[in-house]
Amino acid sequence: MRQSIDAYYPTANSIMLKHELLLPEGIRELQTLSVSELQTKLATTDAGLSTADAKARLAQYGPNELPEESVNPLLKFLSYFWGPIPWMIEAAVALSAVAQHWPDFAIILVLLLANAIVGFWEEHQAGNAIAALKAKLAIKARVMRDGKWVTIPVREVVPGDVIRLRLGDIVPADAKLLGENAGEHTAYPDDPRGPSRATLAKNAIQVDQSALTGESLPADRKPGDAVYSGSIVRQGEIDAFVYATGTDSYFGQTARLVQQAHTTSHFQRAVLNIGNYLIMLAVGLVSLIIMVALFRGDPMLQTLQFALVLTVAAIPVAMPTVLSVTMAVGARLLAKKEAIVTRLAAIEELAGVDILCSDKTGTLTQNKLTLGDPFLMDGVSKDEILLAAALASRAENLDAIDEAVLAWCDSSKTRSYRVSHFQPFDPVQKRTEATVHADDGGEFKTTKGAPQIIIELVDNPGAIRDRVNVAVNEFASRGFRSLGVAQYDDHNQWRFLGVLPLFDPPREQAKSTIENAREMGVSVKMVTGDALAIARETSAKLGLGNNLIDATSFGDTKHHEGAALGELIERADGFAQVFPEHKFHIVDVLQQRGHIVGMTGDGVNDAPALKKADCGIAVSGATDAARAAASIVLMTPGLSVIVDAIKESRKIFQRMNSYAIYRIAETLRVLLFMTLAILVFNFYPLTAVMIVMLALLNDGAILSIAYDNVRYKKQPESWNMRMVLGVATVLGVIGPIAAFGLFYIADRVYQLDRPHIQTLMYLMLSVAGHMTIFLARTRGPFWSSAPAPILLAAVVGTQVIATLIAVYGLFMTPLGWGWASFVWGYAIAWFLVSDRIKLLAYQAFDPVKVFSRRRQSM
Repeated sequence: MRQSIDAYYPTANSIMLKHELLLPEGIRELQTLSVSELQTKLATTDAGLSTADAKARLAQYGPNELPEESVNPLLKFLSYFWGPIPWMIEAAVALSAVAQHWPDFAIILVLLLANAIVGFWEEHQAGNAIAALKAKLAIKARVMRDGKWVTIPVREVVPGDVIRLRLGDIVPADAKLLGENAGEHTAYPDDPRGPSRATLAKNAIQVDQSALTGESLPADRKPGDAVYSGSIVRQGEIDAFVYATGTDSYFGQTARLVQQAHTTSHFQRAVLNIGNYLIMLAVGLVSLIIMVALFRGDPMLQTLQFALVLTVAAIPVAMPTVLSVTMAVGARLLAKKEAIVTRLAAIEELAGVDILCSDKTGTLTQNKLTLGDPFLMDGVSKDEILLAAALASRAENLDAIDEAVLAWCDSSKTRSYRVSHFQPFDPVQKRTEATVHADDGGEFKTTKGAPQIIIELVDNPGAIRDRVNVAVNEFASRGFRSLGVAQYDDHNQWRFLGVLPLFDPPREQAKSTIENAREMGVSVKMVTGDALAIARETSAKLGLGNNLIDATSFGDTKHHEGAALGELIERADGFAQVFPEHKFHIVDVLQQRGHIVGMTGDGVNDAPALKKADCGIAVSGATDAARAAASIVLMTPGLSVIVDAIKESRKIFQRMNSYAIYRIAETLRVLLFMTLAILVFNFYPLTAVMIVMLALLNDGAILSIAYDNVRYKKQPESWNMRMVLGVATVLGVIGPIAAFGLFYIADRVYQLDRPHIQTLMYLMLSVAGHMTIFLARTRGPFWSSAPAPILLAAVVGTQVIATLIAVYGLFMTPLGWGWASFVWGYAIAWFLVSDRIKLLAYQAFDPVKVFSRRRQSM
């Protein structure tokens, strides 16, 4: 029932006119033709196709499905061996083989393979948006073949087919509805005595296009109108003539937009930056060592062995794995909050989101009509108009307006009445009517529909028209749809009772969610296909602001927007009359202006923007297309879970940030210490086995950082590489200073032999390295945030193992408990000094955020 909508708003009809811009020229031409012209163009009749003809057309046009872009799994897996960090690991493997260090070769190769397998599996689990769009299409369709109705797989529907659409059907292809002159074919696959096509054509159908257009109410479609694949029949039954299938349909064009959306994760860029930093450092130091070794005349094999050790030390072998595990653990935590992560990198993106573009219908609102306070004529009560409207409604029709009216009327008040005749809504009459019998024997009629139609029923419409129009216009200015109600009284006259305003109410927690998002530094922008007036009313109820833009003013969104329009989009509180390409380019413009953009949605029309956004969020009840295009899928209604997801993602980001600082600092510590030891003392302070054991124990313990206790920040997170590299470098330089201090004590004061010094330095680097974890995990003093028990246990456990190895001499010279105790005390003393220096480093490399943090804690 659309009587009030079409009369006052440019909604579904104008929406579907604009969507034609998405279609290829040939399909747009077919869409403008009448049914008879289409039949001539496609060389068919209203009797449908023969089996042979359908088979030929299937070969000509292809299956009615969306082609899936598949990537060879083997090539996908091999791609994880290509990039800066894999290159470094592979170089270490090659050097191990050349130097015939087979234990090192095996260990590093296993780590390389493990990292590739984890990455490949996580990517495989993410799914494919195009495949889900394909699954959205109806599975079966009723078509006329050889003069009989048969049920076939939807992929076999071809242009020229005649299909039958019933209540609840998903339209399988773009088609034109057939009219009364289309013949008298009657046979159903399950009821050969069904009504004729001419009978069906007398009534229009209603189709739910909200998943395609964002329009919240079903749209009326009459014979000769077009219906589109993916829409759902909500009322009525009719035959239709197919003119576009597969990728030529509107649905197919939306899928192409999803295919065009490709983004690179900020997380991936950060890992590349860290890898490049370590590569340049390693290459520089290794080159320096090789030149010095050649100058000194050192044996080439010894130099090659050291190059291997140094390369291994420089490689953050487990960094991609640790970061992936950290995000995977976070994904499981989010799953407990009913937020399913389909792309791990999206967790880091969500932590940095500063603009959230939210679809209105079904996301900010309930996608369910409700009534507002009615306009009443003199002497009419609210109960009276609700009762009359309820009697003119029928629950079994599954009509959105009828359901809204019945929900607001006390059902006990209608029990004393019996409806003997009900006339459903049709686009010509634009109203419903019921003949009602009361228990006391009285009989009367009630009607509801478009206000301008209901007014004309009364004897003197001019007397009330101005008052009613003022009320309707006032409702329209607030974004409400109007429904006129009248009753046929005892004087055999229609009496106008008033006007019921209809609106799609916001979700209960939507306003508080938006406020919470703002407190988290996230700006929310509403994006809707509804008219501007409706968008303004919803925005006012949600407290979003009144700076709303009509997206039809964007012009040709296929070209990059100018600076003025870009600024307009950036400052807007929301957008009305938006279509798929608009949503896509709104996200694109915001990204070009430096924002990390989140997009929420639930329909097929949201899929391209969900895919394009840094973090696409499909809300509860979303279509398969939206879910697959999104990075995070919400399983509970409303948006409140998004705030929880943002908080959790920021905690996860803090853990990844802590690990990155730790990993870089540790790499620098080992690289600088070993390089300087070779250059200054011509001494290899660690053996290759020591280096490998050091890496294994360190990375084994650091995996537990995924469960660490952290505090989320009140502002969006982002990779501040200046701060990360700066603080990590400071910590990485302090380490060699402390190590050389211990080396001096052991070599010059106590004059230990070189094998004992190597064991001593191994234990020092291991103990001090693990303590660096507690420096890297907090911006304040190390005691400002207690570590998680599992992290503390992992660090203590691995250091007990490292100490026992050094004390009893596994693969090295035994050190004894005395020197082991001395190393622990020395490392703890430097740990306390390093903690103070770390605070100065944060003030130097990140002063703004230090101030911001202090201000937040006040």
